[in-house]
Amino acid sequence: MDQRRLILFLIFSFAVIMLWEGWQKHNRPAPAPTAAVTGQQAPGSSAAPGAVPTPSANIGGVPALPEARAAASNAPRITVRTDVMVAEVSAEGGSIVRLELTQHKSKADVSRNFVLFDDGAEHLYAAQSGLIGDGLPNHKTVYALPAGEQVLKDGQDSVTLRLEAPVQNGVKVTKLMTFHRGSYLVDVAYEIDNGGAAPLNAHAYFQMTRDGKPAETVEGFGVNVFTGPAFYSEAEKFQKVKFEDIDNGKAKFVKKASDGWVALVQHYFVSAWLPQEGVEREFFARKVGDGLYSSGLILPVAAVAPGAKGMVSSRLYAGPQELNKLEGIAKGLELVVDYGWLTVIAAPLFWVLSWFHKILGNWGWAIILVTVLIKAAFFPLSAASYKSMAKMRVLGPRMQRLKELYGNDKAKLQQEMMEMYKREKINPLGGCLPILVQIPVFISLYWVLLGSVEMRHAPWLGWIQDLSAKDPYFILPIIMGVSMLIQTKLNPTPPDPIQAKVMLAMPIVFTFMFLWFPSGLVLYWVVNNVLSIAQQWQITRMIEGGKSGAKPA
Repeated sequence: MDQRRLILFLIFSFAVIMLWEGWQKHNRPAPAPTAAVTGQQAPGSSAAPGAVPTPSANIGGVPALPEARAAASNAPRITVRTDVMVAEVSAEGGSIVRLELTQHKSKADVSRNFVLFDDGAEHLYAAQSGLIGDGLPNHKTVYALPAGEQVLKDGQDSVTLRLEAPVQNGVKVTKLMTFHRGSYLVDVAYEIDNGGAAPLNAHAYFQMTRDGKPAETVEGFGVNVFTGPAFYSEAEKFQKVKFEDIDNGKAKFVKKASDGWVALVQHYFVSAWLPQEGVEREFFARKVGDGLYSSGLILPVAAVAPGAKGMVSSRLYAGPQELNKLEGIAKGLELVVDYGWLTVIAAPLFWVLSWFHKILGNWGWAIILVTVLIKAAFFPLSAASYKSMAKMRVLGPRMQRLKELYGNDKAKLQQEMMEMYKREKINPLGGCLPILVQIPVFISLYWVLLGSVEMRHAPWLGWIQDLSAKDPYFILPIIMGVSMLIQTKLNPTPPDPIQAKVMLAMPIVFTFMFLWFPSGLVLYWVVNNVLSIAQQWQITRMIEGGKSGAKPA
């Protein structure tokens, strides 16, 4: 029995060690780039920097536009302010080159807003779009900007930025960007006024261009959180693509569909181009420079006759991965919130957490109530396990006597012990079950805390101001270690001295490892241990008070 219990302890320890190794990999400094991102084509890159994506013959056959002249690095910008974001739009291509999310703070400095799109302070990351066709504006074209900031005023539901492209071949193009109150969605559209003499056949492309560096690191004990493009279609479902797979040409994702979207996923946040369904689209992901990648989609533009007008558009989402909101924006968009291989447990767990949070308004208390709920759900199982463990404590002297009698005959000793378990109606594996049951719940809650932006900077009380980060004073891990030690004392002492020492060392080892766990996860474990101690103590007191199994061997 004791060997099996030790094995289960080791299984749990192995899970913890795997998370520890993930933290080491995630927080290892990134290798130094071989060359700075200067806009020059890297050897072996699939596209020149700034080049317009080329639609395939099956989707339209429009030839690729030659690389546009690079605009000056100091191209003018215009700022758009809403209640949830501050966007800087460059005259070069009308690209969003910097985006602050005012409802979310920087991990390094909570006095500053979180920056998603970045112009080089930490990353190179922009939302770009353009048209494909002779003389049509692309993401390198210099637009005319309106004067002054564009601010969403009180009483307004939206603000629209109009950018005028130079007229080419009699074709006038206006790029419209509409920002909405309380929303991270931006409507991006092109109005095409064909003043030329020939029909206009064109395509539009919408892309995110970003460096391949990891996003915001996970403080403390973490794993290698995915950063990179993701594609979705009804046929192929959700597909993540690593930057290194784009490098070596091994990227696998849907190429054409009449539905779906493309996203750039990072820890807690996402940007995604979301065209309307029913329109044929072509997806792409390519390297456009040393350490610089573009991923996006191409849409056909309905033919515009001479003297007529046309339009093509797509929505852009750029904001937090808030699960309850993503589900209503686009089909499948909630899949960017990745809870790993235990999603089947983690997703319902987060739903219950969210429900409690709506009632209590605090994620820490929600975690405590979820812990109580989980403990209640497994109460009968735990009770049976603790009864077995309590009986094992009572049988301790008899087990020691058997060891003295048959210590030199391991087979006989095992046989006598199993017969004693059978007579006393003890399940030898009973004491292991609480640990075994908690392992998937523990890992699932870890992924919920790691992957849910709702937990980011979420306070509990006092010194715990971020449930997704480690306890700054290590108070909760120490309490957790003490509670584990108390539980160890309540358990029956293994007859093997080596096993007994291992069991006593477990609280110390786990305390050290839990120092870097998210404080919300440690809070769960502390509450669970306290409830377990209360239940086990009461059952042990009842069993020992009845002197069950106290008869001599």
